[in-house]
Amino acid sequence: MSWTLPKLVPRSAPVVLLILTLGAVTGFAGVRHLVTRYNANQQARGRKLYAQGITAAEAARYDDAIDEFRAALTCDPTNSQYQLSLARALRDSGDPRRLDEAESYLIALWQRTPQDAAVNLALARVAAHRGSVEDATRYYHNAMYGVWNADADSNRNKARIELIQFLLRKNAREQAASELIALAASLPANPAAHLQAAQLFTQAQDYAGALSQHEAVLRIDPTNAAAMAGAGDDAYRSGNYTLAQRYLRAAVNAHPEDENSRQLLASTDLVLGSNPFQSHISDAERNRRITAAFDQAEQRLTECARQTGVDLSANSSSAGSTLATLQSRWTAVKPDLKQLRSPAEADLPDAIMDVVFQIEQQTAASCGPPHGLDLALLLISEKREAVSQ
Repeated sequence: MSWTLPKLVPRSAPVVLLILTLGAVTGFAGVRHLVTRYNANQQARGRKLYAQGITAAEAARYDDAIDEFRAALTCDPTNSQYQLSLARALRDSGDPRRLDEAESYLIALWQRTPQDAAVNLALARVAAHRGSVEDATRYYHNAMYGVWNADADSNRNKARIELIQFLLRKNAREQAASELIALAASLPANPAAHLQAAQLFTQAQDYAGALSQHEAVLRIDPTNAAAMAGAGDDAYRSGNYTLAQRYLRAAVNAHPEDENSRQLLASTDLVLGSNPFQSHISDAERNRRITAAFDQAEQRLTECARQTGVDLSANSSSAGSTLATLQSRWTAVKPDLKQLRSPAEADLPDAIMDVVFQIEQQTAASCGPPHGLDLALLLISEKREAVSQ
């Protein structure tokens, strides 16, 4: 029997079309399967490279991390997490030339999702690396009020703390003060959080704010040693020596090895025990303190003159110096001490103490920081209104 090709091929057009269609579908399915497998393999390879990049970044091997993240992006070019991680590694590499590239990736991400807190935080850190207060503030605020994937309140406070630290480094104290007020209002009832805030207030030289945070800790944990010592230090720096004495005494009693609190307490006791303007002391005690301060100032002046080689005698070549002038003033005022008890000399205590304060301030400038009673008198001169309460 002989067979010919024409007999094997269906002659009906619909049948031919059906066979061709089935062949095309089978081919497309095969290609799609291959593409899917290829993409899956690429994504798996990208995830592996990304994990290696994360490991390198955590070890501060930023050059390696950058290479791994770039390779991961070739496997999955639209992956926003890979782009964000690459931008972070470029930023943290320490190479200022890479900041522009980092920013370009982040701006592209920001344009897609401007409310993404993580992207805004990364942009804020780029601006901070560049020292731009305006840009850093804007992006940190965007991060604070943006969308966080988890633990939003904690992350917002962390972002604000970063901003405060940056502003303090840039000496932008007014802006830092505003952020500190906002931070204090949003803190949880957590001693560690309040202690950190107190440290930031101290760096901003806002000792009243720092005191408030230390007292917040003590309301939560009355035995917290760091808060007791910190509150005493804050009150001391603020000139509230009565409050400082209370906190410092508690700190020393609880922890006798706290040498800083012990020294501050000794200085505080001297201030409170030598201040002639303190309320609720008798006239006799006031006069005794003025006389003691006057004598101490003369000793300090004499010692400072000896250190600096100034001759305080009236006829010396140093007669025109500041220290010699103060010696002349002290000598001129000395006879007035006898008039302290006279009701007619109501302004005399101020006049005598003005000489004392001038001597203490000038000798501190000329001969360095004082100690003991001289330090107490200098502190009283600097914070007279506060210590008189």
